[in-house]
Amino acid sequence: MLTATYILVSLSVEQASIRMSLLAFQKYMQVQLRQQSRLSLAQLQYTGDWLNRLYQGSYWRKVEMYLIPAIRQAAPHADGLLDELNGLNHAALESINVVQQRAGAAIDHSELQAEQLCAAIDAFCAALLQRLEKEERELFALARKVIVGEAWFAIAYQFLAHDARAQEARRGKAQVLPFVLPAPLPAPLPAAGGAETLADGAASAPPAPAQPLRAQA
Repeated sequence: MLTATYILVSLSVEQASIRMSLLAFQKYMQVQLRQQSRLSLAQLQYTGDWLNRLYQGSYWRKVEMYLIPAIRQAAPHADGLLDELNGLNHAALESINVVQQRAGAAIDHSELQAEQLCAAIDAFCAALLQRLEKEERELFALARKVIVGEAWFAIAYQFLAHDARAQEARRGKAQVLPFVLPAPLPAPLPAAGGAETLADGAASAPPAPAQPLRAQA
């Protein structure tokens, strides 16, 4: 059916955009952090904030909002696959929590290893990239089998309404995705006794990310 093909192609375009955002963020952070042995609170806050944005953005995808509910309705037996996808979201969430916990530990001037932060970023990106791949390989194929007739037209209508709302929103504010290269990250704070204190560095840091999230079912 042409409607089903249109919907799945539209979803593939959305998947590609998110994949590029994740890979761009991962590469940027690797370049910025791999050669550092100690990180500042500002760097951790910046990283946690972007991980949070990318994670939250995954819940506003058309796959999550429209395709998965239609599959749940058409095929209750698909819960196994959907649970696997949700498990990958949980894995990504754990990586965000690791970064946020390290940001809290920075207050006591403890040494923070860039390698550990990069590992958390890599784990986050790997989980969401694996989810994207699983959706394209298994979820889309399942959708073709279980969603029929008028259900595809209903999803297409939801897509059109979604795109119209998104276009309207872009007129008023910037979108979270895709990730674009920002200015260089703040430099690590000087050791204790230097001219700048930890409080001074924190004051100039970007806003702290939200409290650790709770994964959605």
